Amino acid sequence: MKYTSLFIWLFMAMIRVSCEAQTGTGQAADTIRVQMKNLPTANGPATSVRTVLQDRQGNMWLATNEGIFRYDGKTFTNISANLTAVRFFSVIQDRKGNFWFGTYGSGAYYYDGTAFVHFTSRQGLANNQVSTLFEDKTGSIWFGVNGAVSRYDGNSFQTFTIDGGDVNAIAEDKTGRLWFGSRGSTYTYDGHTFSIFTHKNGTFGEIWSIIGDQDGTIWLGGANGLWRYDGTTVSQLLQTPVLRVFKDQKQNVWISSASAPGMFALTRYDAASFPETKPSGIVIGRFRNLFGITEARDGSIWFGTNEGVFRCIGNNATGFGQ
Repeated sequence: MKYTSLFIWLFMAMIRVSCEAQTGTGQAADTIRVQMKNLPTANGPATSVRTVLQDRQGNMWLATNEGIFRYDGKTFTNISANLTAVRFFSVIQDRKGNFWFGTYGSGAYYYDGTAFVHFTSRQGLANNQVSTLFEDKTGSIWFGVNGAVSRYDGNSFQTFTIDGGDVNAIAEDKTGRLWFGSRGSTYTYDGHTFSIFTHKNGTFGEIWSIIGDQDGTIWLGGANGLWRYDGTTVSQLLQTPVLRVFKDQKQNVWISSASAPGMFALTRYDAASFPETKPSGIVIGRFRNLFGITEARDGSIWFGTNEGVFRCIGNNATGFGQ
């Protein structure tokens, strides 16, 4: 079902944003030298993997309940073994080649390959419950936290307080406008103002995943299904809860959607499927939760579950769990 841009902007609501140039006490961040306590192993983590990333050298990075794992194509190494035991939710590599790791409860870590720098609310984060990370076109790092987003420009933090609980997803469109999905609403930020993004019938509800593709289209997955915004119209493509949405280099769309209580199906839709009223796809498998989906250079699809990380080649998925 499609709605015109007239309806979108008529129902666009403005929200008040509480903004501080720098929050917290401004205390110096803690630096922690890396000490490899765990030997490399052929097996990956056996529990929840939230985010999967391939770096510029081809290594795979996993944000997990057991730490941050790096996979070099042969073995897995837990590089965070000497840090306090925390749940890692997200990982990104910035334009300089350094890494950022988000935890749910212990703030975030910056990693330059030699040492970790620990950022928490003491340094300016809105709070330490970091659900997602994102680097924008200017090089600023955004932290989606519970009830707010924090932006770090390399020197200080700026915090924007929004309603809706955890900010689960951040994306940027071709115009430079940022998108934020939370448990309550979807927001956009044009560099000056935050706005609630709605459609004819109201808000999108709880949003768990947002991506922007090369065509400038925004895809939103959440509790109420899958939505697509092409800059003019909004279409609801699926009504099944969608935990993650990803578009590969062939323009196929990969969806993690609820299939049974506690179970999620990984489905691949052909690039031409979604103009159809009821698109059909190929179900790769069903898993206990299904989080970050990414594509490796060789075209394989990697994704995280409650049983570790999986790699999909063609229509077959293989796990690396212990």
